[in-house]
Amino acid sequence: MKKRISLLLCMIAAVLCFSACGNRESAQYDEESLTQVADFLIGYCAEADEAALGQWSELSEFAINLQLTEAGLPFEAESFLGVLDSWKAGIAECGSYVEHGDYSFKTANGKIEVSTDAKFEKRDAVISFMFDSESKLESMDVSANMETGEILKNAGLNTVLGMGTVFSVLILIAFIISLFKFIPAIQAAFSKKPQETQEVKETAAPVEASVPAAEDEVDDAELIAVISAAIAAAQAEAQISTDGFFVRSIRRRPSNKWNSK
Repeated sequence: MKKRISLLLCMIAAVLCFSACGNRESAQYDEESLTQVADFLIGYCAEADEAALGQWSELSEFAINLQLTEAGLPFEAESFLGVLDSWKAGIAECGSYVEHGDYSFKTANGKIEVSTDAKFEKRDAVISFMFDSESKLESMDVSANMETGEILKNAGLNTVLGMGTVFSVLILIAFIISLFKFIPAIQAAFSKKPQETQEVKETAAPVEASVPAAEDEVDDAELIAVISAAIAAAQAEAQISTDGFFVRSIRRRPSNKWNSK
């Protein structure tokens, strides 16, 4: 297979060199040589099967450039592999290649465009080649000719997909914004434990203070007994009856004016 490819490249290169030498002086670019390059690429892509086209992708860039240079073809590995990829995409969309017509040439911005109308099994297409100012191949494109209905259908599908994507993103954003109301509850749930520990500490404080309260009650009982005895003794000296006299409670004043003086 590789020998066949090399032999075919050498034969096409010889034809290209002969055509270029004869007509290079008459114009800025040689239409016949560019036509030969376009015919070679279309013919090779149409005759090569999928396995043969796949072999080029398995080779390194250096190996492809070496074969193209030895054949004298005016393109490099990158542009040649791009041609193969464009041809595969065109076949997948338009079907098998049938034939093509005459070439038309157009120059713009230092580029040379060579195009031709081609017929494929499913639909017609335009095959266009782009060369630089030195007539080196840059790219090839297979553009399928679509009817107005197909163009509108594709445009409608693109519009629906675009609008669907936009609305999907907007719905997602709205859903995320709706979740913001749960943020305070989540924060409260994470901050609940410190508050509970603080409340436990506050409730534990009165329990500790209950013991001194009992001691105060005992001291008050003793104080009541002492005061009651003193009052009874004072009334006995004054010959006052102490029947029905008893001390119910003693209240401590919040401030003592005598101590403050």
